[in-house]
Amino acid sequence: MKTLVIYGSTTGTTEEVAQKIAEKLNAEAVNVADVTEDQIAEADNLVLGSSTWGAGELQDDWYDGIDKLKSADLKGKTIAIFGVGDSASYSDTFCGSMAGLYDAVKDSGAKIVGAVSTDGYTFDDSESVVNGKFVGLALDEENESDKTDERIDNWVKAISPELK
Repeated sequence: MKTLVIYGSTTGTTEEVAQKIAEKLNAEAVNVADVTEDQIAEADNLVLGSSTWGAGELQDDWYDGIDKLKSADLKGKTIAIFGVGDSASYSDTFCGSMAGLYDAVKDSGAKIVGAVSTDGYTFDDSESVVNGKFVGLALDEENESDKTDERIDNWVKAISPELK
């Protein structure tokens, strides 16, 4: 089964995280600005990631990327989401970009996996928290980079059995 990691990154941080995740999943990582509808169609599993900007917004390239996702047939695919944010400077919108990705795919017929407990995170609020959990893997490379590798390892271990 083919897994594709699609990321939006402005400064390179989210790209680095996407590469780490892709390596652990034996998958290809592709910038959302470069991904084709054919690549999306050919993948069985999609791992979607974005940095968070402003008041919890998606990385700019994702706005066209969302259109690509919405035009694709995602039924039967498995989707996991990750986001990169700053829990100190943007504590009230931490990793809010994941909400944009989640909202784009939640009614697509895809199976969404990889929700993460908010335990161990320091933040005030996030639109990416649904039913007490992040809709995906939340990472803070600004303030908690020392936790990133362990969080990625634990998340990959949790989602791997779900990726068909």
